[in-house]
Amino acid sequence: MNAEARRRGILAVASAAILWSTAGLFVRMIDLDTWTLVLWRSIFSALALGAVFLMENRGRLVASMAGSGWPGVVTVVLIVVSTISYVMALRLTTVANVMTVYAALPFIATGLAFAFLRERVTRRFVVAGSAALAGIALTAGVGASSRDLWGLIAALVMTAGFAGQIINTKRRDPTGMTFLVAMSAVACITLVAPLASSTIPTPAQLLACALYGVLTTGVAYVLALKGSRLISAGEAGLISMLDMALAPLWVWIICDEVPSTATLLGGAVVLASVLWYLVTGRNGVGLVSCATGSGAQDAPL
Repeated sequence: MNAEARRRGILAVASAAILWSTAGLFVRMIDLDTWTLVLWRSIFSALALGAVFLMENRGRLVASMAGSGWPGVVTVVLIVVSTISYVMALRLTTVANVMTVYAALPFIATGLAFAFLRERVTRRFVVAGSAALAGIALTAGVGASSRDLWGLIAALVMTAGFAGQIINTKRRDPTGMTFLVAMSAVACITLVAPLASSTIPTPAQLLACALYGVLTTGVAYVLALKGSRLISAGEAGLISMLDMALAPLWVWIICDEVPSTATLLGGAVVLASVLWYLVTGRNGVGLVSCATGSGAQDAPL
């Protein structure tokens, strides 16, 4: 792979992570109830991803629907659960708390891979995963209100849903994934429409929902999909950590949502455990072996 292609890949994945990091900011800015927010966000996401899929795969709509099968249905369900849980988590607790839990995604995914696919677990995973769980416990256990705890639970459901999606789709064609993510947005629309407000949001609210849906799901997803194919999995994992670092920063600066000391400490522990797991793996791919099918790079337990 030439240097220019690698540079484009790094830029694309970094741009996707920056766009993903704005999700909490949009949720804070949009003054709508959870179901109405999910509805309009999903409408714009479906339009954006549907347009991308149709432009890139003219004439393959029927083939994609027929080829998805039960794994595709499971993927859609997991994405729907993760999407709704994510918005609920951001409504119930701070963005920093949600990102602290989400940072443990690689370890939850590896645990699920061990449980369902019998992929081996390394000593490094046990050490780093235990440290990450300690960081989450620190965030949840020091000064967290009952509302925060419910938010952390929603964030854990969201993260487990994302991890399940990785396990279920790690060997699927990327083009098919674009279709499935678009279909998950359609499923969200169908599910939450009866619960959402029948009042049309204001133009400003619709614009914010459009930016939320198109940027954080449509554009970010396409950038991540294309960029991750140009760089190593380990590099993609490291760069994606920008999302977890920047998301609390935006709401801190713009919405004056100051993270608590416990959140900062817990987040630092989780982030350090992930970074240690990445940089100590051979060839830099240890973190995402469950997502690439490459297997762990050091001695199994």
